[in-house]
Order: sequence, then C-alpha cells, then structure tokens
Amino acid sequence: MTKQEFFARGKEYFFVKDPEKAAEYCWEHWPEDCEHIIKMASAVCRNEFLFDLPHDLEQTWEPVCFEPEGLVDWEYRPDSDPEFSYQFNRHRFFICLGQAYWLTKDETYVHHFLRLLTDWMKRIKRTPETEKTAWRILEAGFRGEYWTKAIRYFVESPLITDEVINDFYHSLVEHAEYIIEMHSPYRYISNWGVLENHGLFEIGIAMPDEERRNRYTSIAMEHLEIQAKMQILGDGVQWEQSPMYHNEVFHCFEDVLILAYRNRIPVSDSFQQAVRRMAYVDLAWQKPDGREFMMGDSDDMDLRDYLSVAAWLFQDPVLKSGGRSVLDYESVWDIGVAEAKEYEAIKAVKPEFLSAALTDSGNYYLRSGWDKDSNVLHFHCGTMGAGHGHSDKLHVDLVVRGEDVLTDSGRCTYAMDKGRFDFKNPEAHNTITVDGKYFTVCKDSWECSKLCQPVKQLHKFAGGYEFVQGGHLGYLDLPGGVFVNRKIVWIKPDLYVIMDELYSGDLHSYQQYWNLSEKGQVKLSEYHPVEEIKLPGLEAAGSPDPTIHRSGHKEEKNTGYGETIGTGAVQTADFIGEKAQARFFFLTPEAQAEILPGKIARHYNQQETRQKIRVTIKGEGFTSLLTVIQTGEAGKLPECRVKKLPVKSALKGIYYPDFMAEGLKILADDKEYVVIICHQEVNSPTDLEEADGCLGYGNVIVFDKAETDKVGTVLCW
Repeated sequence: MTKQEFFARGKEYFFVKDPEKAAEYCWEHWPEDCEHIIKMASAVCRNEFLFDLPHDLEQTWEPVCFEPEGLVDWEYRPDSDPEFSYQFNRHRFFICLGQAYWLTKDETYVHHFLRLLTDWMKRIKRTPETEKTAWRILEAGFRGEYWTKAIRYFVESPLITDEVINDFYHSLVEHAEYIIEMHSPYRYISNWGVLENHGLFEIGIAMPDEERRNRYTSIAMEHLEIQAKMQILGDGVQWEQSPMYHNEVFHCFEDVLILAYRNRIPVSDSFQQAVRRMAYVDLAWQKPDGREFMMGDSDDMDLRDYLSVAAWLFQDPVLKSGGRSVLDYESVWDIGVAEAKEYEAIKAVKPEFLSAALTDSGNYYLRSGWDKDSNVLHFHCGTMGAGHGHSDKLHVDLVVRGEDVLTDSGRCTYAMDKGRFDFKNPEAHNTITVDGKYFTVCKDSWECSKLCQPVKQLHKFAGGYEFVQGGHLGYLDLPGGVFVNRKIVWIKPDLYVIMDELYSGDLHSYQQYWNLSEKGQVKLSEYHPVEEIKLPGLEAAGSPDPTIHRSGHKEEKNTGYGETIGTGAVQTADFIGEKAQARFFFLTPEAQAEILPGKIARHYNQQETRQKIRVTIKGEGFTSLLTVIQTGEAGKLPECRVKKLPVKSALKGIYYPDFMAEGLKILADDKEYVVIICHQEVNSPTDLEEADGCLGYGNVIVFDKAETDKVGTVLCW
C-alpha cells in the first residue's frame, strides 16, 4: 500500500478537511487551547506524557517521563491502577502532534509522530498477554478513531513514506479484524461495544479499497444500530447512569453521523433520533455553568462541545442554546471551518421546557431558568447502571445561583486499593442508610453482591410548585423490613421541602447524608422558632385533652394516638459558598446532625476534602425526617421562619400522629406557606385534612395563605 493509494480519496470524505484553515480559526478563537496543545505535543516529543485534555477519560496530574528520544515502555503502569497504561495505548496524543504541526508548521512533530507510531507497530504485537494491556479490545477501538484522525494531519509531510503507510494500513486492518472477531452479545449492552464499533467504522472510512471499506462500515453500522436501540433508554439516557459515559457514547454516535453523511452511507431514522434524544438529555441535565452532574463514574466535564456538534448536525437552535456561541477548538478540526461558520449562523433559542422528568432512567431536574445564576435540583430514583453506577438511590444534587451546594462525590479512581468504595458507597451521596448498612453492596470495582430495586413514582410540575418522589426496596432484608421513600416539594424559587419516609415494623437507626461542595463552609446551630403555634380547639366529642405539656425545651401535644407532636428547638446548618447560600432546617426534633469530613473528586486521580452532614435518628415502626432547605445569594438570605404543624382531621376533630401526616409552616419573603404531607391514607370514611386553618384533600398539598386556605395545590393525590 503506497502513500498515494492510501490517500487517494478526497478530503471531503473525512475529518480534518482543511487543517491549515482550522489552525487559523483556532488561533483566532481559541489561542489558549492552541498553546495548551503545543505544550502537550512538545512534551510528547520529549517522551513526557500527561493526560489532562477535557475528555481524557482517566486524567493524570503528574507527567510520566521516559528517556528523551529513547524507547518508551508501552506497558508501563505507574502504580496499582492500570488506567494509565490503557490511556497511554489509546494514542490520543497523536492528534495533538498533528494539530501542533499545523499550528506551528514545525516538522519536529511529524518526526516524533512517526517515531512513536512505528515503534508501537514494531514492538507491540497482539498476543494473549498484550490483549490484557496494550492490545485490550477497548483500546483498539479508541485507536480506530485516534489513528485515522491523526494520520490525515500529516498527508502533506514528506516524512510520511510508502513504507510507513504500508505498515499503518496493515495495522488498521488487523485492528478492524480484531474488533470484528471479538464481537459478542456483551457488546450490544456495554459502552465498550459502541467504542469498538465506532473505531471499526472510522477504520472502514479510512480504507482506500472499496471492498474492505464497505465490509467494515456495514458491520459496524449494523452493530451500532442495535446498540443505540438497546443502550439508549426511551428518555434518551445511556443506561449505565453515568453522564460521562453517556457522552462518550454520544460522541461516538456523532462521529459516525458526520462520516456517514459525508460518505453517503444510509443511517436509519431510529439511530438518528436516538442521537438527538441523547443531545436533549445533555440539555436537560446541563448545569448552569455548562457542565454535567458527577453522577456515577463521571467527572466535572463541560458538555457544550458535544451539544455544539449536535446543534450543527441537526441544525437545531434549541440545542445550540446549550452549546457555545462559536464552535469549540476540537470540533473545528473535525468538522471544518466552513461548517463552523454554518454553526455560528444558527440562532440559539432557549428550550420551551425548564424542568425535565427523565422517567425511564429515573432522573428528575427541577430548574428555575436557563441563566447562569439559576437553581437546579437533580433527584435520582432509577437503576444503578451496572459497573459505572454508584449506590445513589434517592440522591439529590442542588445548584443554587449557578453554584454547586449539594453534590455527588465523583469517581476519583477505579482501583480498589486507592479508595474506590469511598466514592461509590451510599454515604458519598445525598441519601439515606439504615442501621449503617448499604442498600447496594459493592463486591469489587465493578460488581455488586447486593442490588437494590428502585420504586419509581409519579411527579408533578404545577406552576409555582413542583414535586418528585421515589423509593427503593434495598432494606426489605432487615428485621421488620424497611421501605425508604423520599418526597421533594419545590416552592419556587428558593424553598425545598424534603420528607424522608421510613416504613418498618421494627426498631432501626437511620442515617441521612448531605455532601456539600468543597467551595463553601458549613456551620451547625440550634434554631428556636419565634412563632408560637396555636393549636386549634378540638370540637369533636370525646376527643383527647388538648392540654399542651412541656418536657425540657420541647413543647408536646397529646394526639390521642399515644404519640406527641414536638414544637421546640431544632438544628440548622448554613452553607455559604462563593455565590450561594443554603440554610438547612432539620425539623424532626429527635434527629441529631453532625458535621463530618468528606471527599470529592471532580477529576480522575484528583480528590479534595469537603464537609458533609450526617443526620441520625432511631425509630420503631414508621419514622420520618423532615428537612427544609432555604436558598439564595450568599450573605443576602432573607429571614425565614419554619415550624412543624400538627395535621388535623377536619371533620372528626382529632389530630393525626406523625406516622399518619405531618404539616409545615414556612414564612419567607413576606410569603406564608403551609404544606401537608400524608404518609398513609387518613381520610376515612369522608374527611378533609387541616393544618393551621388550611383545608384540603390529597397526599401532598401546598397552600399559599395569601391566596387561599381552601383546596391548595395538590401535588400528589
């Protein structure tokens, strides 16, 4: 295979159509990215390897250095984590060398590309041993993309000889046949299958001979079509419940569409619609800063580049609203400058929706707006998503004024001995455990010895209020069983009511976790409600004595059900960040809150300390934890008064114990709200619920007392 034969097809069929214009565009719009790529490529020329590009799956923070101009150890593993070796053998840095070549016109980068490429092809042969390291099938898929993109940067260099191209061509064929040989049903459901067949498709496009080109692209496309149907849920989420891997699959699909369009390869409507749904998922779960939530094995990554490509592919103004105003650095090299101008011409249009319910995956996003200072709450009640999923049932993320307040812990590592479980287990998430046990039990980095069935439930978005809830069956194996349920009421724009319901027939201890952003500080204090609650008289004949009894600092009211309603002091916690503030009211009197050290990893191989709150309570039978979160601008949080209320049977004239129903009054910003939450059926045979003079029928009701004290807004029947 000669150089002329390999590059015989026109540039219009490939990525990197005009690298000279791409370099000019990037110097104009993305000079910092240009400098970074040149710096990275220059380090590679010295045999220094650091993986810190935005979409490097396993980033590193200290360079691995080999002797300059000497041989590199392609199977080098710096510690117990093999991910460096895997990343090293993907050869993403070949693309950096190619871009640096066009940014500087320096043939040095061509020389070192050839040095490393030919060394790898000569010394790293596929064997049963190397198939576990440098020739792992996933890395073969990655090289299918990176090699075929990189080689086209060097078409015009005289250093690229027929001999090099012949070896390169035959190695590509070996990669393609290996990917085809390794196909199995596992590939249909794993992101590996997408990455491998994406690589196969790009190798196919690179083939100068039509027979191999058609064979490789058709096999790859057949597999990718099935993978899109099997892996992408009806709501558009990739099933593994990790935004980072969702976007790795999304990127592969985008690449395939670009090349399929340019080569006039038919693509089914179902495949295209799956890609479009994935793009709208990115829009729905994008944080105000353009980044993704660190759910499952995800890093703190920017989504705007992938959304920009999708906006161009589908000529979609709404998707552009989630992208950049001009095409990002990396996409310009792939798509081209003319296409970048097309993208700029698309007028961005904000989505008509704000909040989003992705019910198939069990992810809900309650959003105040599309501005950079918006609030977003994410609630998860769905499947774990296999190895890349975490023990995060009922987890809540909260962004306030565009800043993280409650966050996931990230992933940090895939190595067991480097603290993998510290980031996967429930206490690393904003959820609840029972008796200190885990509802999902990790066996190793990827497998679990115990899984947990989510119980998805109805949601409601109703004007000034929004409601989500969900539960799980992870503790039914404990004595008496425990069903855990979480209800969330959002009173727009800055009040969140979270009711955790713990149904059991036995005595248990419960631990509720709130992991706070490392960019703020948390302080606990005691809160004494200043407003006295006047319990209404009991009209029903034979009703219990309404006398209020004092016990220590708490006031207690006999309900006639053998329980009391506490009305005394409770704990609060204040989180103050750079822009945002959040005040947590822990309104269950017996609950005790404490601040503990926590961890967060926004990027692989990089972790920081942060604060988390653990709220504990013991209870026999039904137990609940009621939390109110008031949010706002740091240092400007308005006064807020919060107090639990007794809920009354309006027609029987008796008070319901807490295990049946609980009420809540919130006074903030000259507003007075009453919330009623029922934990079970309470209206029998015919009745209404009453709290603080507000009457209604429903499981969850919110009253704005300035508007009405009758009916209210029912969020759950």
